[in-house]
Amino acid sequence: MTEEKHDIYLKRGPLLIYLGLSLALLLLIGSALALYYFKGIRQITTQDIASAEKILGLHFTPQERKLLQPNLVRNRRAYQSLRQHSLNNSIPPALQFNPLTSDLPDKPRAPFKGFTIDEKVELPTNQEELAFFPVTKLAALIKTRKITATELTKFYLRRLKKYGPRLNCVITLTEKLALAQAKRADEELAKGIYRGPLHGIPWGAKDLLATKGIKTTWGAKPYQNQVIDVTATVVKRLEEAGAVLVAKLSMGALAMGDVWFGGRTKSPWDPKKGSSGSSAGSAAATAAGLVGFSIGTETWGSIISPSTRCQVTGLRPTFGRVSRYGAMALSWSMDKIGPICRTVEDCSLVFSAIYGPDGKDLTVVDLPFNWPPNLELTSLKVGYLKKEFEKEHRGKKIHQKALETLQSLGVKLIPLELPDFPVYSLSFILNAEAAAAFDELTRSNRDDLLVRQGR
Repeated sequence: MTEEKHDIYLKRGPLLIYLGLSLALLLLIGSALALYYFKGIRQITTQDIASAEKILGLHFTPQERKLLQPNLVRNRRAYQSLRQHSLNNSIPPALQFNPLTSDLPDKPRAPFKGFTIDEKVELPTNQEELAFFPVTKLAALIKTRKITATELTKFYLRRLKKYGPRLNCVITLTEKLALAQAKRADEELAKGIYRGPLHGIPWGAKDLLATKGIKTTWGAKPYQNQVIDVTATVVKRLEEAGAVLVAKLSMGALAMGDVWFGGRTKSPWDPKKGSSGSSAGSAAATAAGLVGFSIGTETWGSIISPSTRCQVTGLRPTFGRVSRYGAMALSWSMDKIGPICRTVEDCSLVFSAIYGPDGKDLTVVDLPFNWPPNLELTSLKVGYLKKEFEKEHRGKKIHQKALETLQSLGVKLIPLELPDFPVYSLSFILNAEAAAAFDELTRSNRDDLLVRQGR
């Protein structure tokens, strides 16, 4: 999906709850009323919504009903589109997406291959340049003891305190925890214990990853003082890899857009613009050199879009690769967790630390990951959606340049065509799952506390 489409979808704000309820309203009003609407005989009115509220046991204000109207119409169009494609009764629903194929390699988790410490890396004369070093270089400096984890952590903490408020990208500074983790990393290295390339590297977490004893706000005012009594698997695995958590970073409220209860997160490249979202703070902080790397999440564009806006490298893994235990759920069938870094190789280092089953998120598959940095590009085949690249849109020149660059490097490009199915119309499942995830919030009327109340 293009960045423009991501922006349209991701900036609808906290009305996600209402979007989902739009679906519930149409499904539960009754078949007669639904058929009446599907035929396009009349418009959906606020009075219709008020009548449906009685069936659902809900109550919306007149203003909220007006906000619901266009979303009900949108959902109705989606239903009409889907009903134009008949499915045989024998075709089962996709209860769970499973990325397994028949020709994947053996399952055993292999040690990370392909990364070697470059002992020639030196500290920059201008210390501020250190902020923008990739993890590969930071790891070399720590491993060769040209800088300590504590020194590096204090360096990034200073930058977070200085620039975090300007970009509005930090919700909670985890200074006490960070210094303790950095101290442990230094002590272990002094004893000859090296946990790998993330040893002593400061990082930031999107504030939907639970951290025991530290607030996890989900970027939303109703949860701004929430402390969850567990630690997310991703956070645990990064701690086990030696990484140092320096901050809980901003996110669009309830994982939508770039506006949270503290305001809008800004792009480091142009503070007049938002960073996009919902992994807003993760992308902004990484681009601004406030962390060595960060973790984001994506349901529909929330890693890709802010990474594009902030010009960093984001990896949106395949569904079922990284455990979501301890992470806020927006859509159980679509949520994914991945790294946001300064380089592709950095993403591979972080991903290698967080992927794989944990016995708690049963959607995660047990498959290996091996990074092949020395792979011959001429041996690669890259598929691309021909029709999408031919469409006129503001990013067409950039996308075309990407294809030309790959081709110039010897990569074989394979044009692909997808069946002409109404895939976009299926997106209301996200709204339905999100409505279910935040049903209690809606029924309590605490959704009125959300900063963003418009589309």
